Amino acid sequence: RGGTETILLAEDEHEVRAALKGILEEFGYTIIEAEDGRDAVQKFMMNFDRVQLLVFDVMMPVRNGVEAFEEIKKMAPDMRAVFTSGYTAKVAVEGRGLLHFIPKPVQPDILLEKIREVLDA
Repeated sequence: RGGTETILLAEDEHEVRAALKGILEEFGYTIIEAEDGRDAVQKFMMNFDRVQLLVFDVMMPVRNGVEAFEEIKKMAPDMRAVFTSGYTAKVAVEGRGLLHFIPKPVQPDILLEKIREVLDA
């Protein structure tokens, strides 16, 4: 099940970002791409009124996904996010309180289900 919302997708691996973007666009979502955490914050500021959800890789250069999310939360306290990581869930979320996490490699059906769950919450 898809949707019509706009998602800010931050993933430093071009191939992974392109694959995720393709899946999400196929199911109706509008995607704004970012290549790292700093780029994600900049893209968010430029599209503040459009973005309804963040999908961020936890580990990225320049600024990681958690740091970028925390900065965005200062501007938009109600912003929701789904995090992905190739590291184990325990390492990626330990002590960070990330409730919405999907391990890599991301399975399309799990990604779509989690996005709908977070958007509909």
